[in-house]
Amino acid sequence: MTGNQEHPNYPSVDQSDRTVPRNLRQTGDPGIEMLVSTRVRKSPFFHKSFVENGAWRCTVYNRLYHPRGLVEPEDGGAMAEYEALTESVTLWDVAVERQIRVKGPDAEALTNYVVTRDVTGMDPMDGKYVILCNEEGGVLNDPVLLRPEEDEFWFSISDSTLMQWLQGVNVGENFDVEIDEIDVAPMQIQGPLSEDVMVDVVGEEVSEIPYYGLMDAEIDGCSVLISQTGFSGEKGFEIYVRDASKNAERVWDPVMESVREHGGRQIAPGHHRRIAAGIMSWGQDLDHETSPFQVNLGYHVPDDKEADYIGKEALEAQKAQIENGEYPFNLKLIGLKMAGEPIRDYAPDFWLISDPETGEECGYLTSPWWNPDLETNIGMGFVPAEKIQEVTDTPLNDDIYAEELDLEFEVHLPDEYADEPGEPVFATAAKVPFKESVNPSARELAKLNARKEAQQND
Repeated sequence: MTGNQEHPNYPSVDQSDRTVPRNLRQTGDPGIEMLVSTRVRKSPFFHKSFVENGAWRCTVYNRLYHPRGLVEPEDGGAMAEYEALTESVTLWDVAVERQIRVKGPDAEALTNYVVTRDVTGMDPMDGKYVILCNEEGGVLNDPVLLRPEEDEFWFSISDSTLMQWLQGVNVGENFDVEIDEIDVAPMQIQGPLSEDVMVDVVGEEVSEIPYYGLMDAEIDGCSVLISQTGFSGEKGFEIYVRDASKNAERVWDPVMESVREHGGRQIAPGHHRRIAAGIMSWGQDLDHETSPFQVNLGYHVPDDKEADYIGKEALEAQKAQIENGEYPFNLKLIGLKMAGEPIRDYAPDFWLISDPETGEECGYLTSPWWNPDLETNIGMGFVPAEKIQEVTDTPLNDDIYAEELDLEFEVHLPDEYADEPGEPVFATAAKVPFKESVNPSARELAKLNARKEAQQND
């Protein structure tokens, strides 16, 4: 890192691992308006989700407008949306999960080359959570990968450009594939009554879809692909509308009608619930300069994948260092429980974390929110790896994420959330997930399988 170390864009938090440090300046929300223009795409659900259902604010995600508020603050705001998500059923416009298709005789080979996990065991109509890394091991994207056909994969991408990167990778490799974005737009049906809604719109067979499984169906005569997946930690499904530019609204209407009949509503994607489930958001909790070992995705770096993949050399070197008790990064993501007034909306800044013994800034929150079930503020944040090493003999691998670490910090919340204006609040390291998911995460499943194998070997 170069330049003035005291510049307010990057306080004294050690970000020397990064080429471009996070902007940690505490600017807050300037109250600006979102300009709607033709430079940013509208999803095929835009008229339904923004105009008819009255989304009152949005952000930009994957160069599409993305609704981030359906319930007005005076009516309960985001926490009213949380109640709908956890107690009934909700519909989300997530067309921003652009679908990048790799199709052709070498589709499996190219996909296996760009993804760290082995995908050769995926059958048609399977899905999998995956990461793609650059040559230094930084996480470029963490999509849900779908395999609707033997020679076809869809990358349901998070908020980073992937299509051009895949096309660029193939310039020198010459895999026999076509790579392009396709006219498919997903919506999510999330919440305890999501299966009831899906039975209404596609029939009883939807109940047979396994977690991360796929099913072809029709809704109002329109072809859709359904997966049992989601971004909430609650029971849920995604409906991928084919030929979405002409079919999206025909699919939306009967689904929205069923959601309302079951007491639900459209909401913004449930970041308050995904944080409780320990689900990360690309660009917020990780990015292309983040190693999977910093954000508890080390299980995505396999020991037994013989095929080459991008980033393999760097990731295996990092893994060897960690196994030898050497952690190659300054910061690591952990869970935190925090005092203060309830955080009931999105944080406009990466709020700073400091060491209570020295008062020095040492880290930053990435995803904070109030959790009404736990009756506390929770969040994920980066803290010094050396602080973790002081309280545990466990190598800094994924396991510490699920442990109760004896660590205390101070978090510098804005005055509206602070116990006393201008003073930081007390925080403790916490086990993640904070609240269990209806379907265990891939990490949790991996650990369960590892325990079962160990028991069998004993």
